[in-house]
Amino acid sequence: MKILPLSFYHRARWLLHPTNSGPYRPWLIERGSLTKRLQAKTSRFQVSPLSVHDGSPHLDEAILLGLLPHRQALLRDVMLLDGQQALVFAHSVLPHSSLRGVWRGLNFLGNRPLGAALFADPRVKRAPLQYKKLTKQHVLYKALALKLEELPPSLWARRSIFKLKSAYKHQTIMVTEDFLPAVLELK
Repeated sequence: MKILPLSFYHRARWLLHPTNSGPYRPWLIERGSLTKRLQAKTSRFQVSPLSVHDGSPHLDEAILLGLLPHRQALLRDVMLLDGQQALVFAHSVLPHSSLRGVWRGLNFLGNRPLGAALFADPRVKRAPLQYKKLTKQHVLYKALALKLEELPPSLWARRSIFKLKSAYKHQTIMVTEDFLPAVLELK
């Protein structure tokens, strides 16, 4: 087993509380469906798929999902929009072993929100949220920088794991949501 330098674990560390998150705090700590909250705040809510492909999750994602390093999973990146205004960048890791039973069709969502499917099923449980202020060095910040021209020096993000109680073992999905400044304009 490869032992990583301590600096990796420090950089990869996510927080249990969004300390010093200022105006983003209410968005970050929301335990309900972010999709529903955004739909309630705008009449032009839409999901814009950016990328859906098989790939290797980031190492800290793989560890939390119990995947072997370099194990392939379905990676889904979407932008949650108010019309054309980007509000949230969502990155999801869907292990192939989880895409069975009622979750079999999640790889074909297109422009439908993943959150709507997850929160609609009472058997789905959400693990506690984790928080991180992403800087330009973070891989998700870099991915978003390729999609948007202007980004602030840092972005607040949250992530959590959703678990489905079913006949299949280890059905888990990780969702990370990066909040863009425009979300603060929603009343």
